Amino acid sequence: MHRAIRVTTASCAGFYPFVYGVDRTATALYALFGPVALGILSPIPGSGRQRAAVMLRALPVGLVLVTLGTALAVTTWAAVLGMLVVGFALAFAAVGGPRPAGAAPGLQLFYILACFPPYAPDALGSRLAGLTLGVLLLAACEVFLLPAAPTVSYRERLTEAVAIAGRAAAAAATGVTAAAATAGETGDSADRLRATGRRLRLSLLPPAERPAGAGRSARAMAQAGSAARRLLDQLAHLGETPAGRDKEADAASAGLLGQVAAHCDSTAQALRTGRPPPRSAGPALDTAIKRFQALRIARATRTPGTAPPVPALRRQASVLAMAESARILQTAVRVGLDRRRAGPIQPQALFWYAHARTPYLWWRRLVGHTTLRSVLFQNATRTALGLGAARLIAGSLDLAHGFWVLLAVLTLGRTTAGATWTAVRSTLIGTLVGAVAAGTLLFVFGRHTDAYAAMLAPAMLAAFALGPLFGIAWAQALFTLVVSAAFAQIAPASWQLAEDRIVDVVTGSAIGLLCGLLAWPAGARREVRRTVSELLSSCGPLITGTVRVLLAAPAGTTPLPATYPVLHRLRLAEAAYVQLRSEPGDSSADLMDWHAALLTANHVLLGSHWLPRFDLPPAGIPPDAAAWARTTAEQLVGATDQIAALCAAENRAPAPPALATYHAPPEIQGVAPLPTLIDLEQWLSSLAAQLTHIESSVPPGR
Repeated sequence: MHRAIRVTTASCAGFYPFVYGVDRTATALYALFGPVALGILSPIPGSGRQRAAVMLRALPVGLVLVTLGTALAVTTWAAVLGMLVVGFALAFAAVGGPRPAGAAPGLQLFYILACFPPYAPDALGSRLAGLTLGVLLLAACEVFLLPAAPTVSYRERLTEAVAIAGRAAAAAATGVTAAAATAGETGDSADRLRATGRRLRLSLLPPAERPAGAGRSARAMAQAGSAARRLLDQLAHLGETPAGRDKEADAASAGLLGQVAAHCDSTAQALRTGRPPPRSAGPALDTAIKRFQALRIARATRTPGTAPPVPALRRQASVLAMAESARILQTAVRVGLDRRRAGPIQPQALFWYAHARTPYLWWRRLVGHTTLRSVLFQNATRTALGLGAARLIAGSLDLAHGFWVLLAVLTLGRTTAGATWTAVRSTLIGTLVGAVAAGTLLFVFGRHTDAYAAMLAPAMLAAFALGPLFGIAWAQALFTLVVSAAFAQIAPASWQLAEDRIVDVVTGSAIGLLCGLLAWPAGARREVRRTVSELLSSCGPLITGTVRVLLAAPAGTTPLPATYPVLHRLRLAEAAYVQLRSEPGDSSADLMDWHAALLTANHVLLGSHWLPRFDLPPAGIPPDAAAWARTTAEQLVGATDQIAALCAAENRAPAPPALATYHAPPEIQGVAPLPTLIDLEQWLSSLAAQLTHIESSVPPGR
């Protein structure tokens, strides 16, 4: 209701003065549809001030599009070619995050309005003036007239999560279980830590707060959120693990946990103030991690009777993983708050964006999605083809008010053919009812424009408030009354205006439905299979490559495996999964836990970064243990390949479980377990458990 009041106020404040005050109908038309385009057609997320900022940034783009459309309206083919380019570019802007994606439909309408006859370059000034006034009025209403309330920002949620992680790490460092990390609060602390991490999931954040952009700050904050979630999960697991009895090992772990707590506190303070944490903090924790690892190796190479027990080494491995998560967290926050280019940060494969120029970051994002495997590329192609075909047909048939054809294609297009047909069916019913009502009013009132002037504002208020509540049929019926009342004031109109509306909407609906049937009709459901299958297949070489690096003798002689193939496919799979969650249908009917597959790929990437960084053994791994590591890695690669095949094929013959029972590394007589071997075992066993979970999520027989 508040949005309807804001858009109606802005539209009428620009429309009435130019129609009845100065008789500038072209200016009035754009002053009316400017707020409608950005306020109703464009789902711009955020608070009132955030939405107003997006609208003001979109205004120059809208002026360029109106100018381009006015120039290309000279011929039908020129307008069609322009529509193809503009339609694809604006729809593909979704790679930049929710805000560009939200503003894109309204910007499409600005070009659509201008590219239709009459070819009137002399009216360009009036069009630009009307559009400017309408957008400025809407931006003012967004800020001052019933503005949308601000939500809890992503940075505030991240600050809370980091502060809680710091308290949990401090409690663990002082020998208190993680259950006491939140003193004075009821409930299981491990559950609370995990719940705090889940609140950082992008799907649970308001769209305007999601760090989804391609710039340095957005990438860094997204990475910081992932590191914070991982750290909270690790702390929860540590609190559920019984404490060891090795005092020397516990003392070393407590010292490193104290460093983790201090870094979490400084990171939370930096997030509160907006000032980056000091650059010396990162190297300090890095030095503490290396000292901790050196101590582990020194103790493990003692006489076998005095070496630490395996449970103590495993607990230290968990603490080491927490310290690395805290280091990544603080580094990402520093990059995100600093906003300036930084020098190379280790590991460079993880922080490659920190020293890259902003244009290159956007170029890489665009190029990464310029593939038929990207759902964003598919959506942009479908939209461009639909709008281009609609412009060609409307121009060739010389349809009256032909821009309604393109508006129908733009508003009814969905990512699946089934959803498009559902929208088309409701739209046709609503348009027919609205056209009958509008035709009756036009026949009764004739050329009495004062009646239409009195009807316009209430009709807009009803259409924009009741349409989202009662469905698309109501929205189309009421919007038909709105456009009929508006155009009847601009030029003399009869009941045939309602007839033109029906013809245009039916034509646009048919074009949109045809495009939905021919261009990727299954939406993201099929694409998520392909991209996740390719993602899991690309993880295999990374697993074996990481193991080869750790087993190389002498240490450091084997090059690190390439991570870009996995990163690239992970981004495509994440985009497909996000769209899948937004499409209608029962997600419980999916054959697999897709989100778990994405987490598994992240787990593989992280291990490939930090194991070679901290676990290169000073001496070689014993032959039996090395053979175990190679065999286990090959088994995991086979498991990922089989599960990848299961993703790609909708129906396949029953197969035995992909992963056999996991075996721990053999005990070497007379040789203490090396920390490298323990850390590698932790990584491989966790990966084995994740793959087993993914396979078990597939219903039997499917």
